[in-house]
Amino acid sequence: MTFAAPLEAKSIRFRARSFVAFTLTPEAPLDVWLEGLDHWIGNSPGYFAGRPVVLDLNTLKPDVAAIESLVDVLGHRGIRVYAIELDGHAALAPNLPPVLVGAKEATTDGLLPREARAEGFDKAEGKAPEQHADAGSAGKAGVGKADASKAGDSEPQVEASGTLMIKAPIRSGQAIVHPHGDVIVLGSVASGSEIIAAGSIHVYGTLRGRASAGALGNRGARIFCRKNEAELLAVDGWYVTAEEMEGVSRGKPVQAFLDGDALRVSTLS
Repeated sequence: MTFAAPLEAKSIRFRARSFVAFTLTPEAPLDVWLEGLDHWIGNSPGYFAGRPVVLDLNTLKPDVAAIESLVDVLGHRGIRVYAIELDGHAALAPNLPPVLVGAKEATTDGLLPREARAEGFDKAEGKAPEQHADAGSAGKAGVGKADASKAGDSEPQVEASGTLMIKAPIRSGQAIVHPHGDVIVLGSVASGSEIIAAGSIHVYGTLRGRASAGALGNRGARIFCRKNEAELLAVDGWYVTAEEMEGVSRGKPVQAFLDGDALRVSTLS
């Protein structure tokens, strides 16, 4: 009689992942909100392509049928909704994205529940940032002080202060996300690339891509560049597009900063 050796059962390994996601918060009247969204998409084609988007419906509070319609409308605009925030709902229809429960906003003060972050925005008299980020995981490849003797000049280096130093040009299609402080680029930033920073952004070459400073609610953040050819500049969610800067600050050294609830782009002498 022969006996077969028992097969070794392989365990299934589960891992938690954190990543940057953009949040859209529709407001009533919805047709006006969609018109504003179309204006953004028209100024920055492909901005949402391949990006995970969370749909925060706690302001609009639509019913299930309206949610299905809205997800479909956004899908036709190239916006793929991967999750929904809606208090009081543990789940929606099977054909809809899952509902996030207990989501927290990552800010420069850490992870905040909805009540705390709303209180913080009221104190700042600002607007809620439209980006979620896990400050402990996004950009892990650069965490820690870089060893200058081991790291090449082309490798991003994070200083002890939390500033990310990039000594090489940023190529088209690259995205730099740094939720721990400022970003300094010693080269140029190509068209079709993007920089997202919790702090300020400094570009010592030509800025042709998109730059978003103060991405986690820092209204004091600024953007500096030696030559402004940017597709889009944004601070704490307030933005200006290339066409709005044409003839005013294009091709010049500039700084961008918030002045009240408006984003100002001024030339540097």
